[in-house]
Amino acid sequence: MKAYSATDVGRVRKMNQDYIFASETPVGNLPNLFVVADGMGGHKAGDFASSHGVSVLLESIRNDREFNPIKIIRHAMEKANVQILEQAQQNDDLAGMGTTMVVCSIVGHYAYVANVGDSRLYVAGDAIQQITRDHSLVAEMVRLGQLDEEEARNHPDKNIITRAMGIVREVAIDFFDIRLEENSRILMCSDGLSNMLTDEEMFRILKECEPGEDPTERLIGRANENGGKDNIAVIVVEPFTNEVKE
Repeated sequence: MKAYSATDVGRVRKMNQDYIFASETPVGNLPNLFVVADGMGGHKAGDFASSHGVSVLLESIRNDREFNPIKIIRHAMEKANVQILEQAQQNDDLAGMGTTMVVCSIVGHYAYVANVGDSRLYVAGDAIQQITRDHSLVAEMVRLGQLDEEEARNHPDKNIITRAMGIVREVAIDFFDIRLEENSRILMCSDGLSNMLTDEEMFRILKECEPGEDPTERLIGRANENGGKDNIAVIVVEPFTNEVKE
């Protein structure tokens, strides 16, 4: 396994409210762990929401005695959600803050994925496929047939999310498990990447990078070339790189 991760403030924002965590080695009873969080809120609040949320998530995972990866991730995300909400209620400077979160752990040939909000996870192999579903106003309009994909990309309300960590006490979390192929790569990102690049552009950059070559700099560079209107967070995982073939 090989993982690459990076964040960038972008070309417009003054503060980076995206937060990432990437570990190819065990975290608690999970064999590896990858997280992207995109904070929202006023000055410092979004920054705190994403970093604090991931911190609580990690502490929960390290202390969880479960072995089922979905249960471990569910417990941790639920705990992080409550902690963010309680911090927002106790501190006026943090009122209204929240964060997206997409979490992944790879066990054997399966990726176990959870998300809240519009940070995404893709699997790229012979093609690229978005696994997570955006919890956003525009994504709901696409699912209802009110917008097509091109209209959605340029819609003025595309940054309005319908679900986030830290807003209500019981958050609805989506879970996915995906069987990975030998050539699969996982791409996780905040909307600072997915709003600036099409899926096809992301896939092309991944294909241009050989296995073992870090694609995050190229992905972030292209997002900034296309406007860099938001913070950018990227994790790319090659689950089967460096494995010894028998």
